[in-house]
Amino acid sequence: MPVITCIEDLRRIYERRVPRMFYDYAESGSWTEQTFRENSSDFDKIRLRQRVAVDMSGRTTASRMIGQDVAMPVALAPVGLTGMQHADGEIKAARAAEEFGVPFTLSTMSINSIEDVAEATGKPFWFQLYTMKDEDYVGRLIQRAKDAKCSALVITLDLQILGQRHKDLKNGLSAPPKLTPRTIANLMTKWSWGIGMLGASRREFGNIVGHVEGISDASSLGAWTAEQFDPTLDWGKIGTLMEQWGGKVILKGILDAEDAKMAAKLGADAIIVSNHGGRQLDGALSSIRMLPSIMDAVGGDIEVHLDSGIRSGQDVLKALALGATGTYIGRAFVYGLGAMGQRGVRTALEVIERELDLTMALCGEQSVQALGRHNLLVPEDFEGRWQN
Repeated sequence: MPVITCIEDLRRIYERRVPRMFYDYAESGSWTEQTFRENSSDFDKIRLRQRVAVDMSGRTTASRMIGQDVAMPVALAPVGLTGMQHADGEIKAARAAEEFGVPFTLSTMSINSIEDVAEATGKPFWFQLYTMKDEDYVGRLIQRAKDAKCSALVITLDLQILGQRHKDLKNGLSAPPKLTPRTIANLMTKWSWGIGMLGASRREFGNIVGHVEGISDASSLGAWTAEQFDPTLDWGKIGTLMEQWGGKVILKGILDAEDAKMAAKLGADAIIVSNHGGRQLDGALSSIRMLPSIMDAVGGDIEVHLDSGIRSGQDVLKALALGATGTYIGRAFVYGLGAMGQRGVRTALEVIERELDLTMALCGEQSVQALGRHNLLVPEDFEGRWQN
């Protein structure tokens, strides 16, 4: 096993071990992938302010997200199809997060079900909800998350319709996958992945199959899923979902100050500044570029988290210094999962914590809660203040 020093090391192993269609599912965006690329590259435009002759001892990355103690302000983001990146992927990722002391968020479109993950873990996790046209199913899904003692509901707002992702279309990624000679040939080279999947507890969407009338296997799932995302979702419906849940709510997919104000007015516990990892509106500004204007609009009214583009502990520090109280990693933990299973997710978290801790020290801070704009050098034209 090679020495892992950064998230990129895990990505390279992941690319070798996982079938191309699932690698491309994670490592891609919509249309030209401009937003997907800039989510990461825009972090590089922000520079760090080095400080010396300060006490760097007694450092801590511990913090809180929506009132929950965390080993560092980094949660595992909801990622669909995680259980196809590695056998029982959601269970393994949730266990790694629990052991490390950070939140895990289970996707509606997970392979392992809410009940599977609850049975395999000892602490509450968060559940991410996609709003569907089938309101009865959504109501039952919310109740299932309550029954599993999930401690927060993460409502995704930026997938009312599915963005066009060229790689997924070309790879035939669907439910079930459209196998071509090319994809079959690639699958045959991923023998360790295949052996693992033969022993997986599930290989279908566990939150859907068997829980919707007429959906008993993958063959009947594709058509249902394609037509179920709710294009009529509005703030009134979001409020109704929040009332149904009755607990902590995080609204994911905020990329505009006016939308952030609406979320705060609605009474959400937190928002996630996110563009769905660049997988929806290509050409939108990166999450980190939009964070300052959203902080200006609602930073004193609601907890603000950031998702999309984080690949290092330095990225985490930059988001925190710009005002975020929490961050999320999606692709970074998937790289670890696909590379080495549960141990790989743990490794990804260790890499990010180590980078966060060392960078914080060299910036002259002892605690992540002390980070602020004084730790950064930000270009004048960076902050998303474009004319429209």
